[in-house]
Amino acid sequence: MRCKLLVIALVVSLAATITAQAPMTVEQLKSFLQSSVQLKQPDKLVAAYVRKIKLSERLDDRTVEDLQGIGIGAKTLEALHELEEASTSLGTAAPPPPKVVYVPPPPPDSIEQKKVLAEATEYALNYTKTLPDYICTQVTRRYVDQRGRGFTPMDTIVEKLTYFEHKEDYKVVLVNSTPMDIKHEQLGGATSSGEFGTMLHEIFDPQTQTHFEWDRWGTLRKRRNHVFSYVVEQHLYRIMVRDTHEDIVVGYHGLIYVDNENHMINRITMIADGIPSTFPIQEVSEELDYDYQTIGDHTFLLPYVSELHSREGRYLIKNHIEFRNYRKFGVEANITFDKIPDAVSDDQLKEQPAGTAPQKPAPVQPPASKP
Repeated sequence: MRCKLLVIALVVSLAATITAQAPMTVEQLKSFLQSSVQLKQPDKLVAAYVRKIKLSERLDDRTVEDLQGIGIGAKTLEALHELEEASTSLGTAAPPPPKVVYVPPPPPDSIEQKKVLAEATEYALNYTKTLPDYICTQVTRRYVDQRGRGFTPMDTIVEKLTYFEHKEDYKVVLVNSTPMDIKHEQLGGATSSGEFGTMLHEIFDPQTQTHFEWDRWGTLRKRRNHVFSYVVEQHLYRIMVRDTHEDIVVGYHGLIYVDNENHMINRITMIADGIPSTFPIQEVSEELDYDYQTIGDHTFLLPYVSELHSREGRYLIKNHIEFRNYRKFGVEANITFDKIPDAVSDDQLKEQPAGTAPQKPAPVQPPASKP
């Protein structure tokens, strides 16, 4: 009995709110009736309040038929016909405003494509020269899928990553919140390194003879990007299996996202090619996102999130790697490694649909040359 009384009270409250906003539009009427059907409100009570409504525009037969189709009661339908007749002298509802459809710009011509690639190449080849010495927190969340039922967490690793004199050094400090003091190479399972510039330099190195083609426009974190596909035929990507001491070097292909405004690299994707069927690992792919980070008084474009996927038969592995808390080298005491940071939001990583108009990013300072 209490539930029934509560429903009636809600009906009265909702209807009183709506009728107080007279005259009502047809859309408001439809919204009210849809809610009443969803809440299974009494037909007699709904009809009584429909009879109190005054419309600001004409109610037509088509709308009444649509409302009948959603399941209104007979008494409510009768009240709607009365309301329809009472509104015949009113004007029709204004059509909804046209939906704004974003039309992306046409592809750049061949001259512009070459210019963008030339500037991106210069940036990539000089990338590590512009970086300061610093430290940051690297968080690796590892997942496995053994039976094709979806990934389940395996462990979370926190490392202190030091970048000093153009060299990377990794030191494991936490595994599943347990303090550790081991080297990166001592970790079991799938690991990766070299995200800071190795792949970037290799792809754009003229000796690699990478083949580029303009693919499409893309939008990442509100920035419009030229998306180029690329193919590296030379065998340069090394895959190693620790347990069996097997390793191979293969070619790869993927996509490069180049910022439309400053021609810096915002994302690299990579898929290994030509892995022999007899090799323990059958598939490997990586995706690396860069984003702006402040170190000292300057802003730099640095690794943000990386994701590694691999497959061994039906056994799937995913490493989700985040780079956090960048600090200038020499202020190490200000960084604590005693807890696992929250994960980066997926919204920061998703590419926006092609029809999404990018916003102009706030001015940022390009990587400054290292003194």
